[in-house]
Amino acid sequence: MRIVGGTLGGRVLRAPAGRATRPTSEKVREALFNILGSVEGDHVLDLFAGSGALGIEALSRGAAHVTFVDAGKPALMAVRANLAQLGIADRATVIAADAVATAGRLVPDHPWRVVFVDPPYASELAQRAVLALPLGHLAPGAVIVIEHDRRNAPPDALGSLLRTDQRRYGDTMISFFEVRP
Repeated sequence: MRIVGGTLGGRVLRAPAGRATRPTSEKVREALFNILGSVEGDHVLDLFAGSGALGIEALSRGAAHVTFVDAGKPALMAVRANLAQLGIADRATVIAADAVATAGRLVPDHPWRVVFVDPPYASELAQRAVLALPLGHLAPGAVIVIEHDRRNAPPDALGSLLRTDQRRYGDTMISFFEVRP
């Protein structure tokens, strides 16, 4: 698994051992960042971080800071190892905690402009995590990106968030949400 773009493009990422983590494919990450556009200077939250591939991709593309949240020891070890190996640990915070419980309690130094939510596919964890996020912790124009399988799509609206786009890549889908105007 490699970083797709930015200053670290082509560098290899470690994935956690075992089957508990399903890293986002390079194809999906490339498409996702093409849709998002620039993340230069943004603050990013990566819930259910796994290997950290989404957040690290954002750092490679100029994000100012990424907060990674995961409860799994192998995932946390992989994220920390990837950040250290790439020399970008100073632009990241890694939190060992349940993503749903932590989403509502985290208080960012700067509002998040991008939030990645990539829980186990056959669960309602994405919806629960997104609904727990305080809207006051999101920057104006913030985008919440949920990765899910095609059989478990979130509804068109999650509280004050409205789905603005949805793309399919095989069995993987990504849904984009923004605060309703």
